Amino acid sequence: MSPTRRTVIKLGLGAGAGLLVNGVPDFALGMQQKALITKAIPSSGEKIPVIGLGSSQTFNLTTGSADYNAARDVIRVFKELGGKVIDTAPSYQNAEPFIGETIQSFKIQNDLFLATKVNVGEAPKQSAIEMMENSSRVFGKRTIDLMQVWNLGDSIRNLTDNFLPMHMEAVQEWKKAGRARYIGITTSRDPQYADVEEAMKKYTLDFVQLDYSIGDRIPEERLLPLAKEKGIAILANRPFSTGGLFRMVAGKPVPEFAKEFDVTTWAQFFLKFIVSHPAITCAIPATNDTVHLRDNMLAGVGRLPDEAARKKMVDVFTAL
Repeated sequence: MSPTRRTVIKLGLGAGAGLLVNGVPDFALGMQQKALITKAIPSSGEKIPVIGLGSSQTFNLTTGSADYNAARDVIRVFKELGGKVIDTAPSYQNAEPFIGETIQSFKIQNDLFLATKVNVGEAPKQSAIEMMENSSRVFGKRTIDLMQVWNLGDSIRNLTDNFLPMHMEAVQEWKKAGRARYIGITTSRDPQYADVEEAMKKYTLDFVQLDYSIGDRIPEERLLPLAKEKGIAILANRPFSTGGLFRMVAGKPVPEFAKEFDVTTWAQFFLKFIVSHPAITCAIPATNDTVHLRDNMLAGVGRLPDEAARKKMVDVFTAL
């Protein structure tokens, strides 16, 4: 994703996308002076910024690796710009330890909304509890803001809800004990959506995390309306369809009408489409590049497209 997106930025595509100033696009300067758009978590009313930070692949780093210091800067700048939600998982290899080490070194672990996941397959509930305890130690934070059952507790290769009841029992116990402020489930594959829908109806959930973008609008059919009905917050992952969206728009200008809702780049266009949906609470794009981070964060300021504008955005995408 990065080389293609970097090329789009350097070409200055879209109104207002200009030259690099000390490595930062001029459209991203002055971010600190702009108020972040927030949305309420339905189950509590607590408000969180609509742009968060994912960590799959981008934060799988160890000390001395090429992107280590740059990724630390991403977390530092994210916090400085008012960012709150960081999502990770033990299954993301070294991402969770990297985040834990970084936020503790900056002493910001209590200033963030930290979301992680649990998945031990068919192992007993005690194994799930041990995994959650480890996440707590890694973050240096006794209470996790959001504990999610990753892929309904099953394998990425075996997408069913075979192990969900045990995992839900574990996270429910943690919430009752004050070890998790919110609980939820995640998915990242369309074939699992029927199981997700069933789980949303069966369990009391604060959050559901799923893949949603202008290039993947399947959740609009059933899951997003159900979330709105049930009062469940939605975290949207894979907002750029794993980078495919940037390849589609390379060499194309951002449409002029996007100025009406303060969009100057394609990344902002894609992200504002997501977070303007009434059921979406927060999008979590992943990056280890501060230029991309600042661009992403600008999708969380200014105006959001209304329903008529969203339809025009889909028309533009369909015509690409």
